[in-house]
Amino acid sequence: MNDAELSALTISRARENVQNGGKPFACLIVKEGEIIVEAVNHVSQEGDPTAHAEIRAIRAAAEKGISDLTGYDMFVTAYPCPMCLGAVYYAQPDRLVYAVTREEEGQHYEDGNRLMSLATFYDEYPKSVEERALPSEQIAVDDSTAPFREWTAAHGS
Repeated sequence: MNDAELSALTISRARENVQNGGKPFACLIVKEGEIIVEAVNHVSQEGDPTAHAEIRAIRAAAEKGISDLTGYDMFVTAYPCPMCLGAVYYAQPDRLVYAVTREEEGQHYEDGNRLMSLATFYDEYPKSVEERALPSEQIAVDDSTAPFREWTAAHGS
């Protein structure tokens, strides 16, 4: 399949998910035009706020033994939220292809909560921890960096 067909398929899968009670998002992981993994958002179905299409697709790829997406492309309905974008960066696909911008999505859909909206979610990240909507505090713990030092000692940098 070509890029246009794959992008159209994400829209089709997202529409099917809406018809089945889910949210309007789908993700395909593709290698050389062949779909390796398909996933849709299951937040509504599972009650899991991390069950976004991109996260579910990455997890499904891992279940197939694919933990590094080098050599693969990801096709998504809309440009990813910060959580999914972080996961995509960790998964390292060659490309991320999206059909809808966050602004286009926001004209028709809102997926925010008491801490953020679709329009403000990305704005949270450049703020200092103290300025963010989510109250956070660090607690002093003796030798709190020990697990990280031990991992590096065992595995290298």
